[in-house]
Amino acid sequence: MYDIILAFITSFALTYLAIPSIIHLSHKKNLMDEPGERRSHKVSTPSLGGIGIFAGTLFSIIMWTPFNYFGELQYILCAFIIIFLIGAKDDIDPISPSKKFLGELFAAGILVFRANVRLTSLYGFFGIYEIPELISIVISIFTIIVIINAFNLIDGINGLSASLGLLITFVLGTWFYLIGSIEISIVAFALGGALVAFLKYNITPAQIFMGDTGALLLGLVCSILAIKFIELQREVLNTPYTFKSAPSVAIAILILPLFDTLRVFVLRIMEGKSPFNPDRKHIHHIMIDLGLSHMQATGVLFLTNVLFIILAITLQDVGNLLLLSIIISLALIMSFFASWLVVKRKARTPSS
Repeated sequence: MYDIILAFITSFALTYLAIPSIIHLSHKKNLMDEPGERRSHKVSTPSLGGIGIFAGTLFSIIMWTPFNYFGELQYILCAFIIIFLIGAKDDIDPISPSKKFLGELFAAGILVFRANVRLTSLYGFFGIYEIPELISIVISIFTIIVIINAFNLIDGINGLSASLGLLITFVLGTWFYLIGSIEISIVAFALGGALVAFLKYNITPAQIFMGDTGALLLGLVCSILAIKFIELQREVLNTPYTFKSAPSVAIAILILPLFDTLRVFVLRIMEGKSPFNPDRKHIHHIMIDLGLSHMQATGVLFLTNVLFIILAITLQDVGNLLLLSIIISLALIMSFFASWLVVKRKARTPSS
């Protein structure tokens, strides 16, 4: 327990102290994120906050993970470094989506083949339990890449990605601690400490953004936590810490970034556009269009994610498929309602 607390405190302190220097250097070297049509900010803002998050998280994990727990953690840290390099390069000098994807694929491959971060069962989805190794590898790599990019896509307003990341790391990190998976709990709480420190500088008026460096790392860690959460259920069978319908509960914990990515991709395809074509269809854009401030929108979306987690835990006995159907249906209803409110608001507002 003390190692986990110290990991949180160390990561918080290092990130908190590092970010002011990163802000100063970003202004000095003009490494800024400029306002634009799709941007929600109005002034040039540094976007290298992910460097501070990475430094605090990595140092804290190495410092406080007991050696006898280190195990496959070395490979997880290798994946961290790959993602960090991709994100930092993209924040400083943007790279092509294909190169970014190849880097993410490399990091996912390290996790699946070396760190054993892999889904080996569908836990009753469509009546399927154990799955062949090749299919397991493909599904696991796909899941990791989807979650990485989901967090990258939802990082659009002040405080949102960090708040959701903090919620996810706290919920899953606590579960890993309770089942005795200390090394994964330290990873979760080390990132959580860095995110708390980052939030101090990211709440409105934001002094810095996390950029791709932070968003990709956040997505990578959350993908590891989600897959490990699902896979370790078999090791805690018939204990108070077993979750029935674990895959659907994991989806509920990550519902906001996952559903928003799916929703936006479907809408773009329906319009005959590339799913990667940037626009203002994300749920945080809808919140802003409803007249909410950045922090109000972040608060609403954060509480929404909390409600989905409570709902999934309460209804976990209904089975994976039914629980997932309930979660997706409720998310669809809520997003359609929010979009309808935006249309009504625009209709009442006279065009200039």
